[in-house]
Amino acid sequence: MPIDPHLAGLLELIAAAGNPPMSESTPEQARHGFRMLTVDLRDPASLPEVASVEDTEVPGGDGPRAARIYRPVAEGPLPTVVMLHGGGFVIGDLDTHDLTARTLATGCDAVVVSVDYRLAPEHPFPAGLEDAIAATRWAAAHLADLGGDHRLAVAGDSAGGNLSAVVAQTMRDEGVALAGQLLIYPVTDTGGSYPSHEENGEGYFLDIATMVWFDEQYVGHLADVDRADPRLSPLHGRLDGLAPAVVVVAELDPLRDDGLAYAAALDAAGVPVEVRTFPGMIHGFVDMGRHSPAAQAAVEETVGLFRKLLHGS
Repeated sequence: MPIDPHLAGLLELIAAAGNPPMSESTPEQARHGFRMLTVDLRDPASLPEVASVEDTEVPGGDGPRAARIYRPVAEGPLPTVVMLHGGGFVIGDLDTHDLTARTLATGCDAVVVSVDYRLAPEHPFPAGLEDAIAATRWAAAHLADLGGDHRLAVAGDSAGGNLSAVVAQTMRDEGVALAGQLLIYPVTDTGGSYPSHEENGEGYFLDIATMVWFDEQYVGHLADVDRADPRLSPLHGRLDGLAPAVVVVAELDPLRDDGLAYAAALDAAGVPVEVRTFPGMIHGFVDMGRHSPAAQAAVEETVGLFRKLLHGS
């Protein structure tokens, strides 16, 4: 299917700005550009309303990390969702994913704990993952203070989907039963080669050159990268006994087949999984609903699937 016309217009606007490609930028430049796109050009009045937003700290792998707790306008007890933002392990923060956190909190009637994990290249693999695991362990120990009941889930987009998948595997190994995992166009096989890499490698927001650049920042410090390390590529981990999953991908995303491969592997391992491939969508569509009715519809369907997983309806 052709790209959604509203998203095509958005890509034209981004191209017209004349900024250098992210793959030719410094991490600082890339973070600034991403923040402009996701935060500075956003109307705060358009954000979903929640009952409260609390800035706090949670344990990380090497000291406390900033976090933000979103509480919906809903009576408890409620499930708790640890949310890990995307951005190639290099960009993104609590502010860039404020909309996503609010959308999950309101749409799923869940308390969302958004975690500001450490970023590469200043803090390369496995620093961010260690933060994600430590924060989820903390949430598991504080459910009574957060959502109020036993349900704990993880959610993330892109790199955050990778971290969420690895966290889900880690929690299972530690005997913590998660209620679910939401993986939005996740990175699952960093050494894999898939048709979507070639089909969607250029012209759809995330391109192969940027993926390579992200990878260099994240694991470039390693002399010999083990692409089969499940902490890096969760597709190569043990998948049986994992929490039920919702896996959503975009048709025109180079990471489409990463997500589909992981969903198929989960299904083969006996893990309940709901899979959606949204036609005409591109990487990052979860933050593009204000630009595209079709993207907004995909977001609402995604949130509805995750809500059903958490609440059973």
